[in-house]
Amino acid sequence: MKVFIERSSSLIAAIILLQTLYFKFTGAPESVFIFEQLGAEPYGRIGTGVLELIIGGLLLFRRSSLIGAFLGLAVISGAILSHILVLGIEVQNDRGLLFGLAILVFVLCLITIILQRDKLLQFINKK
Repeated sequence: MKVFIERSSSLIAAIILLQTLYFKFTGAPESVFIFEQLGAEPYGRIGTGVLELIIGGLLLFRRSSLIGAFLGLAVISGAILSHILVLGIEVQNDRGLLFGLAILVFVLCLITIILQRDKLLQFINKK
């Protein structure tokens, strides 16, 4: 059951991250607006997209999902802080959907890390 939950959390987080790439890489108006508000258009949008592509790929495979989850926490923490400090919870009348998805990805990455803590402890003890 533990493996099923870990795999599910990793895969759902990967799907969410990977589905946003279309909007980032095609320059969708919503995505451009967000990164303009952050003063990071276009480099921040494309750079974040590349990072999310790498993280999504890492989360897809059990062997690399722990690394993906840690990187996912870092990147999605930036998104959450951007919403709280600059953008607001609701962006362009999305009723908080993007913020909610960011929170969900954060929680799913955290679940992945917690359920793979044995792998993490094993790595730490090798040093």
